[in-house]
Amino acid sequence: MRTAPSPGARRKRTGYRGAEAGEARVAMSGLGRLFGRGKKEKAPTPEEAIQKLKETEKILIKKQEFLEQKIEQELQTAKKHGTKNKRAALQALRRKKRLEQQLAQTDGTLSTLEFQREAIENATTNAEVLRTMELASQGLKKAYQDMDIDKVDELMADITEQQEVAQQISDAISRPVGFGDDVDEDELLEELEELEQEELARELLHVGDKEEEPPVTLPSVPSTHLPAEPAPKADEDEAALKQLAEWVS
Repeated sequence: MRTAPSPGARRKRTGYRGAEAGEARVAMSGLGRLFGRGKKEKAPTPEEAIQKLKETEKILIKKQEFLEQKIEQELQTAKKHGTKNKRAALQALRRKKRLEQQLAQTDGTLSTLEFQREAIENATTNAEVLRTMELASQGLKKAYQDMDIDKVDELMADITEQQEVAQQISDAISRPVGFGDDVDEDELLEELEELEQEELARELLHVGDKEEEPPVTLPSVPSTHLPAEPAPKADEDEAALKQLAEWVS
């Protein structure tokens, strides 16, 4: 037959259970922080995420350069020992293989980070484009908020009507007024043709009655002969004396 535990034993067991429960809560809180179940941190902005990715990429690139140098060193070590120290050469090649595996992992991680950064950059650009398009749509809607398509149609119809009225007024102003509006232009042309026929018949009847024009008279040729050259001084004196004698007689 089992005996009931004493009060002291019960308190001792309860204390053990309380301690175990406290340790369990502490362990669970640690696991929660480890797996992200704790207090959520504020999500970074796209710019902050891109900057963090760039910094991590720089670190991985430096790690790549370091691993490449180490791989080259291990390769030179293996070549140096060769068959002289086979054990050392094999160890160098094993280290080289591990370094190459790390380098391949680093390359893959770097590619993933670059893909994420490019995706965030594209998403940021697309979001900015969408915001701009939304603002443009709102601006366009605001510009047309006071416009009604029916009112626009009515306005265009009024403008067309006013243009037609203006054209009619211009035509009316430019049209000649007065007596000329009551005269038929065909009748005027017919009368003008009759006048031309009468004038032509009159000219044909009086063709022979025209006076002959007097002939053109030309000036007569002078009878005196001009001296070809000036006369000498003695001849002039002799002629003067002869004329004086004739006058006296």
